[in-house]
Amino acid sequence: MAVASAAPLLAMNGAVKMATNSQAYLEGTKVKETKTLIAELCRHFYNQGWVSGTGGSITIKVHDDSIPKPQQLIVMSPSGVQKERMVEEDMYVLSSNGSVLSAPLAKPYPYKPPKCSDCAPLFLKAYEMRNAGAVIHSHGMESCIVTMLNPLLKEFRITHMEMIKGIQGHGYYDELVVPIVENTAHERELTESLTEAIKAYPKTTAVLVRNHGIYVWGDSWISAKTQAECYHYLFDAAIKLNQLGLDWTTPTHGPIHNSNGALSSTRNVKTSAKVGGLSLSGDIEPLWRCVVLDIEGTTTPISFVTDVLFPYARDNVGRHLDATYDSAETQEDIKLLRAQVQADLENGVVGAVPIPSDDAGKEEVIAALVTNVEAMIKADRKITALKELQGHIWQTGFQNNELEAVVFDDVPEALERWTALGLKVYIYSSGSRLAQRLIFGYTNYGDLRKYLCGFFDTTVGNKRETKSYTEITASLGVDNPSEILFVTDVYQEAIAAKAAGLEVIISVRPGNGPLPENHGFRTITSFSEI
Repeated sequence: MAVASAAPLLAMNGAVKMATNSQAYLEGTKVKETKTLIAELCRHFYNQGWVSGTGGSITIKVHDDSIPKPQQLIVMSPSGVQKERMVEEDMYVLSSNGSVLSAPLAKPYPYKPPKCSDCAPLFLKAYEMRNAGAVIHSHGMESCIVTMLNPLLKEFRITHMEMIKGIQGHGYYDELVVPIVENTAHERELTESLTEAIKAYPKTTAVLVRNHGIYVWGDSWISAKTQAECYHYLFDAAIKLNQLGLDWTTPTHGPIHNSNGALSSTRNVKTSAKVGGLSLSGDIEPLWRCVVLDIEGTTTPISFVTDVLFPYARDNVGRHLDATYDSAETQEDIKLLRAQVQADLENGVVGAVPIPSDDAGKEEVIAALVTNVEAMIKADRKITALKELQGHIWQTGFQNNELEAVVFDDVPEALERWTALGLKVYIYSSGSRLAQRLIFGYTNYGDLRKYLCGFFDTTVGNKRETKSYTEITASLGVDNPSEILFVTDVYQEAIAAKAAGLEVIISVRPGNGPLPENHGFRTITSFSEI
């Protein structure tokens, strides 16, 4: 084994710490265990069909609590080696910047001269841009074929599948989006396109390479492995649903429709649907591909929000904080509220009062939080700190059957009808994504989340700003923003969405505020008019 020359001991925080590029550290237990782990995982991945024919690769950082993660050493599998036969002596060890510190010795014929993985530049980008702890490159058949189902698509999308929960930051009702980049003749030439995909999709933990495979990363090797298994499962599910003529991108996984709204000819599947007495068939052509709905005053009476949800949150702030004070979730809510209140105090916002430090005691902190939250609710502020806490309070209420959401009578039938036509329906509300899922999961008509492809909240931007709708358009993957219909009751939101190129309809419901004269938008009083 060729290793770097020995390096001196380093003084760290008054203690003596061996340099990570010293021969002793490179031959130490932590590096050795990581090498052994990679060899073991490669044998497992070979049996899964991910690294056959010497293809695919894996890299893991050497976990060491005494070393900051960005500075930890990197162990990487070699290129052109039978992955199921690798041993720890075959591994490369790199510094955090990619310099080779330790390389395997050459083996006699028929083995090829040792060579570090061709994926190295791409692995290093995932480490650099995502602070990953491990990266897996798979040539699994599913990850290859799924990119061929539609050669024009730049993304893989799927929703309402249990295994989505295994992908970091996603739940069952979320839409999983994985970017697809085009393949190149040499692995290293993919570095630029993978970098751009990571930038463009900040939530993704994977990038598909068309006709090639997938790169998956995670905070640790366990996270990367778990997600890789879930991705392959979901790709396989999409391929099989496609063979059945079913659409994996919609909540109900109904018949595939083409871009004109007609049923796809995949396997010559012929299907009709009946919704509310209306027979739906291939001759119905939807005007849009996606529908984005506001909640308050659009799907749900304003009175339910103002007279039920807000009072419930206000009346239960103290009880919720007291019962959950030490939980990670509540501590994160408190952190967000502290930051918001500090900004409010600096800006002279009425109703803001200082929140004491934790040293003042739980009761004092909660009392100050309650005062601030009550003032925020009274002012109907559309801020993330408030919405996150409200969502967690409402979650308790819905789960304990203390709350039941109300939707207008025409909403369930419209959601079912649009879904049957192949339209994808999303929610965009100032309430948190959790609150949105609760509202549609616990309605007077039952659980309606099966008709919804995804949820957007103010983390994509303020609802009265055009750039928010531009961001949503980019997330939905349509060719033209006019393929999206946005329905809202707020004139200012309609203006912002229209400026982004979306088609807009204003919802006129009982209790909604007045609209300006000559506002220029189409209005409806029921979704049955759409």
